[in-house]
Amino acid sequence: MKRTVLAASALSAAALTGLTACGGSDSDTDAAADKPKATASQAKEVSPAERLAKLMVTKAESGYTVKKPSDGDALAASQEDMDVDKAVCTPLAYAMNELPIGSPQATLTHVATSSGAMFTYITLSTYADGAAESAMKDLAKAADSCGSGYTATSDKGSTPYDSVTVETTPSGSDEALATAATFEFKGFTQKLRTQTFRFGDTIVNYFTLDSGAFIQSRPGEAKIPADLVKAQNAKLG
Repeated sequence: MKRTVLAASALSAAALTGLTACGGSDSDTDAAADKPKATASQAKEVSPAERLAKLMVTKAESGYTVKKPSDGDALAASQEDMDVDKAVCTPLAYAMNELPIGSPQATLTHVATSSGAMFTYITLSTYADGAAESAMKDLAKAADSCGSGYTATSDKGSTPYDSVTVETTPSGSDEALATAATFEFKGFTQKLRTQTFRFGDTIVNYFTLDSGAFIQSRPGEAKIPADLVKAQNAKLG
């Protein structure tokens, strides 16, 4: 099995517009003058991506170092780059590889670390009306259907998960789902964990791995930091 990508992760529009017409008639000038000017609210409208940037937790708020992950951390850089042998398990594969579930309007992933060896990837995604609920429904179906495992593959390698179990999540969101998944790495069992929460049209997914277990070639059991989840969820709820 090639899971060196995961081990390595532990180590580590402007377009030109406005052509001006020359020699226009007076009627052209009058028509231009009659066009409504952009309102202040339109000028200040926040894009989905900008909204997520403001919602991402900071070190001051959480006590964790929070930054963009290094290029190449994930098994796949995008949903299109990943294949899953059981289609129903695809949302789980995304959640366990720093990718958004469903079809968001915008998504943002940062990795949070502290003094320990746990790496927690926080993926924030915002959706059109109803799409977040649909994404959570597909994730829940995957968790129910993929208990015996599945295999996620990209051009970097593959991860054959041996099992998936559903765990308890903290309360306070519109929907929540937590999972634990196991796979073998250099003869040792590694347990990864996810917690996924929906707040209206926004979903936050936490994916944690025990980086020390990969580095030291020993069994690993990831634990998602409750204080980090509390700090991030407080910005969403």
